[in-house]
Amino acid sequence: MAEIKSVENLLNMNLDIPNYQRPYKWSIQNIEDLLSDITNAITDAERYRQGFKYRVGTIILHKNDDGVYDVVDGQQRIISLTLLKKCIVPEFNSSVINKVFSSKVSQTNIHNNYTYIREWFSLKDVATKELFINAIKEILEVVIICVDKVSEAFQLFDSQNTRGKALDPHDLLKAYHLREMKKYPYEMEHAVTKWEAKDTKQIRELFDLYLFPIWNWSRGIKSRPFIAKEIDTYKGIGETSNYSYARRASKAMPYFQITEPFVAGNDFFEMVEHYMLLLHDIKSEIDANDSFADIKSVLNHKDGSAGFGYTKNLFWCSLLCYYDKFHNFDVMAVKKLFTWAFMIRVDMENLGFDSINKYAIGDESNAKYTNMIAMFSKISFARLHNEISGLQIKVKRDDDGASTPKWEWLYMKLKEMNGIVEVSNESIGN
Repeated sequence: MAEIKSVENLLNMNLDIPNYQRPYKWSIQNIEDLLSDITNAITDAERYRQGFKYRVGTIILHKNDDGVYDVVDGQQRIISLTLLKKCIVPEFNSSVINKVFSSKVSQTNIHNNYTYIREWFSLKDVATKELFINAIKEILEVVIICVDKVSEAFQLFDSQNTRGKALDPHDLLKAYHLREMKKYPYEMEHAVTKWEAKDTKQIRELFDLYLFPIWNWSRGIKSRPFIAKEIDTYKGIGETSNYSYARRASKAMPYFQITEPFVAGNDFFEMVEHYMLLLHDIKSEIDANDSFADIKSVLNHKDGSAGFGYTKNLFWCSLLCYYDKFHNFDVMAVKKLFTWAFMIRVDMENLGFDSINKYAIGDESNAKYTNMIAMFSKISFARLHNEISGLQIKVKRDDDGASTPKWEWLYMKLKEMNGIVEVSNESIGN
């Protein structure tokens, strides 16, 4: 049976966190997000007035034989909301507050998060506390699903968390930035219209394959899957932020840089549009410009292996990063980037994404790499484009052969592109 209850009513229930539950792992960042969401909900309630509600999630409970409600799903949110209520209403007491947590992880996170909430409210006035108290009673609500059999609870939990389709990170970002635009209804409508006209697969690939890896690699950090917990990278800077770097970014708009922040709201949608077009343009240039015929021939090579696909994407990322910074197609620079990217395919007999990750940040732990260049950092710190075109990219390997015969043709092509011609002893001096 499902019902909607206020957060106030939820926290007053006789709840228990069973021992089979994983530790409480919400971080201070999660608490920051929660406080921000509630603040926005309070603002929206003041704007829309009558009957406005903000739903903070779904809770799955199992009522045991003692009449206690075991929390099957939602413990992270319940504990966090309990900490919030206890902080702003010190006399508040509940079964969750009286729970003894044996996990050191839970104990540490509960202490850190409560301390953060207390410090956060210490900087606010009394009126803010009152607004939060009212929000817990009147604005914030949850969907509570309560079942009689524990087997049903876990079955429902599996349905919610495995078969249910979670929102993609870019969908979460869309929602976040539309909220930032709530003062501009016309711009919101226009942004939604343009967004809905785009291919969602292309948006997903833009972040997964290009923007997020470049963001990480340019900072010397290994990249990782772009999932929901990574979206803070693209939340941008609040329009009213007084940080010095925020004012600089605001003045720079609409000139985007992959490695730099942007202003939250409409500029997020403009940024996505910009890089989708930019990526299309650089691929079209490689395809149409005769100066890049050799590069095109390699890119069009029919090889369905994952390693070759990773290599091609590494090249496109490096070229996008370069063009984003300097906005030119210097032939020497493009060929240097191509040679650097494809030498790892020559170097490695087996090539997975972990090797690509290490290569992109210039990790020197693998002696098999012919080139130890942190290319994305080089581009990020370069002042002039010829700092890239002037890089010394090593092509001729110590054993003068590809790591495996399968890639000998690629090795020969890279040597040819870089003017490395084998000359016989008899022809020297003739």
